[in-house]
Amino acid sequence: MALNIKNERVVTLARDVAARTGTTQTGAIESALERYLADLVREAESDSKRRRIDQLLAEIDAERTDGGPTVEEIMDEMYDPQTGLPR
Repeated sequence: MALNIKNERVVTLARDVAARTGTTQTGAIESALERYLADLVREAESDSKRRRIDQLLAEIDAERTDGGPTVEEIMDEMYDPQTGLPR
């Protein structure tokens, strides 16, 4: 299971990270790849949540009826506009 890295920049980065962290070059690369993979998983989960939120908002918009009171009208009924206190 050998991996032969022929990119000098990657080798230099691996050496630098290994020296700074006190790990081997293999450990430095393993840690970097684990972090990268975790970031990709988090991104995918975030994208999935965002799509679900967008879907729910679209469903809410589709269910709304026109002609009801506005948010301002509802707030004016609940709170005194001069004091901001509940009526």
